Amino acid sequence: MSNEFEVSAELRADVGKGASRRLRRAGRVPAILYGGGRDPVSLTVDHNYLLRAIEDEAFRSSVLELVVDSGKRQKVILRDLQRHPFKPLLTHVDFFRVSAGQALRIDVPLHFVNEEHSPAGRKSGVVISHQITEVEIAATPENLPEYLEVDLAALEPGESILLSQIVLPEGVTIPMLEVSEDNDASVVTALFIRESQGTGELAAAADAAADIAPEVETLADAEEADDEGEATDAEGDEDSDSGDGEERKED
Repeated sequence: MSNEFEVSAELRADVGKGASRRLRRAGRVPAILYGGGRDPVSLTVDHNYLLRAIEDEAFRSSVLELVVDSGKRQKVILRDLQRHPFKPLLTHVDFFRVSAGQALRIDVPLHFVNEEHSPAGRKSGVVISHQITEVEIAATPENLPEYLEVDLAALEPGESILLSQIVLPEGVTIPMLEVSEDNDASVVTALFIRESQGTGELAAAADAAADIAPEVETLADAEEADDEGEATDAEGDEDSDSGDGEERKED
């Protein structure tokens, strides 16, 4: 079950780019609350609070308690967050209303455990690569997890862990897997690196095989062989012509 954070907000009366700039100068972030079959509502949120809150990854994947004008309360999730392109500033935030029993689709982070204790983690010359660090799930608010755990304890060198192999909490699904089996992507892979990059035994064997592999004929080699073949054919033709001349003379 995810944590619950409380976010204080105020109703926003004025809108537009000029008003938004004034709000940001005053330390407020323009926000919008929508969803739940109700009309959108324009809000503002304290910038510094929000900037600190998003440092906790659980804030993005949890049901939030939005308190408007110190009175009205609404369960929401963080749907979108916009940042300044190069300054450490937040420029806009979207909140989505939720209610008990309503299925939500939200991205949650993946936590990888037991990596150092796995056969792949203990094997020299093997690199464990995290291909995916978060995934979209579907769950009701009461079943919404803060994160999904990926256990690497049994990961062997050369193996992978797929999305379908993640153990999901009760009431949680991964929608993309329900669409097609082709979406069952690798979450983690344990790869042997080349001998020049490490000391993997299989990588060394691959390098040794490469050293004794037959040479591949290049285009230049093929053209040179063709030229030599044409020269040989030409010499053969000259010899044949010479022989025919001698036979004619004898006749």
